[in-house]
Amino acid sequence: MSIATISAAELAKLIQSGTPCDLIDVRTPGEFAGVHAAGARLVPLDALDVQAVLASRQAATDQPIYLICKAGSRGKKACEKFIAAGCTNVVNVDGGTDAWVAAGLPVERSGSGVIALDRQVRIAAGSLVLLGVLLAWKVSAIFIGLSAFVGAGLVFAGITDTCGMAMMLAKMPWNQATCAGACSCSPRKPA
Repeated sequence: MSIATISAAELAKLIQSGTPCDLIDVRTPGEFAGVHAAGARLVPLDALDVQAVLASRQAATDQPIYLICKAGSRGKKACEKFIAAGCTNVVNVDGGTDAWVAAGLPVERSGSGVIALDRQVRIAAGSLVLLGVLLAWKVSAIFIGLSAFVGAGLVFAGITDTCGMAMMLAKMPWNQATCAGACSCSPRKPA
């Protein structure tokens, strides 16, 4: 399945030219509150209801839906959900919000201070591996299994581009608390 992509700079030019652009950020509410592309609306990937999004569109329905995440992986998964539902006019923003910020394009921030989801995964995985090693050293060798389990999970995540730990962390309260109504499917007006 081929998914169309657009660079952050190209999308910004479209927006600046006045072309109606439906830009949907599929990250967690906490990540969105920290920083997001100006004019993007939040529809977290784990709560993405394609039909609700399509029904809520204010832009011309023949215009593409642009999907953005942190670096492109969750945006691609969101594109796949739209395509599976029969909506093929979707475009993934290449490089995601990271590329948007790096290009110096307009962003909105709330200063929530929530750590990005991929960093949360690295912190949790590293902590579990360290804990497993320490427990194996001090308590019982059986605890080395914890480190092995986390390592196997990371290999699986790398091969399949699906991370169970990220899905669990995305549902944690600190990743949901800053939603404050931004999670609805009602489009936001570009700033």
